[in-house]
Amino acid sequence: MSIGYQTSHCSKDDRNIIIALRVLERLFLASAFLLSLGVNAQELRLSTAEKEIFSVQLLTDKLVAPWALAQLPQSQVLLITEKDGKLFRFDMPTRTLSLISGVGKVQSHGQGGLMDIAISPDFSTSKLLYFSYAKQVSQGLFATSIASAKLLQSTGGWRLSGWRDLFVSRPATGSGKHFGSRIAFDDKGHLFFSIGDRGVRANAQNLNNHAGSILRLNLDGSVPADNPFIGQKNIKPEIYSFGHRNPQGLYYDVGQQQLFAIEHGPRGGDEINRIEPGLNYGWPIISYGKEYWGPFSVGEGVAKEGMQQPLMYYTPSIAPSSLIFYQHTYFSQLKNSFLAGSLVLRHLNQIKFNGNYNDYKQWRWFKKAERRIRDLTVLSSGKIALITDSGELQLIAKSDLR
Repeated sequence: MSIGYQTSHCSKDDRNIIIALRVLERLFLASAFLLSLGVNAQELRLSTAEKEIFSVQLLTDKLVAPWALAQLPQSQVLLITEKDGKLFRFDMPTRTLSLISGVGKVQSHGQGGLMDIAISPDFSTSKLLYFSYAKQVSQGLFATSIASAKLLQSTGGWRLSGWRDLFVSRPATGSGKHFGSRIAFDDKGHLFFSIGDRGVRANAQNLNNHAGSILRLNLDGSVPADNPFIGQKNIKPEIYSFGHRNPQGLYYDVGQQQLFAIEHGPRGGDEINRIEPGLNYGWPIISYGKEYWGPFSVGEGVAKEGMQQPLMYYTPSIAPSSLIFYQHTYFSQLKNSFLAGSLVLRHLNQIKFNGNYNDYKQWRWFKKAERRIRDLTVLSSGKIALITDSGELQLIAKSDLR
């Protein structure tokens, strides 16, 4: 979340006010982050009603600014990224946390760093992992990038081999804002990933840069021949959709052959969108959010011809950090629902749409826990693992009262 103050057409007095607001914003964000780290580690606190459905185990509290996690196929091992460039292996049976070497040169800058991790659909043969991260392209300039590397296992420890950049976004900027970035795969050999507007709103409507977009590559980093803007002048060919503020959740539904995204709005206006190739999702021309500096709509309003409406939006903002779809039979309460972690309102958000996506029900779990939920994954068992900004890995299972 960041404040989109513009100073180019302001008076001197207005500029001074805006500069002061920027300083206050940074102090507020820094204080909120430090407070989240200072929370005493414990199992998530549950309400009386939640205790009838869920039980919680704290698996470890030794993480520092974790960003993403994934379960290795056919194993009891979780892989966890930390923003400062570390990759860990967590063995669930023994509850041991081990550092994995071989991560490339990641730059922790503002909201960016080592971000998402995704396990290749052909991992059983390729051993490939994919990462989104902030790359320092030159002095003071940073770009959201995608890299791959092989995960090698031996008696001497686990390590990455052959870290290779597949994509480096353009342009690189000095901004520390809105790097995105989540990764998702379809079943046709494509990789989707998100990039925020990098703190410059106009980027999201400018197709000659990658910011404010969801992009699509082949697994080897090449551009698919059927991407929607292939061959069009002054448009980056990797772009799949645009008009996004800062999408930090992606999910590809293989059954529907459909991509979904969740993104941060400004003050309100977080969105869940059904992503179609070549379409414009409106930011910053339309939004259900308000400006940080007053009760005014962003842009021209909430709708405009040629721009897509979200499936749903959140007002006030929950600050969504992730998006998965729960299909396992283990939790009947969660089945066939989207789940999203919330950073600002600190809960697990459940959204269940009807078949036409024109109506939904919503539940907010674990509000008493007061945790910024950064990422979550459904384990092969149907249980849910999640990480918090407090440095915890938590396991959600069925209630012991059942």
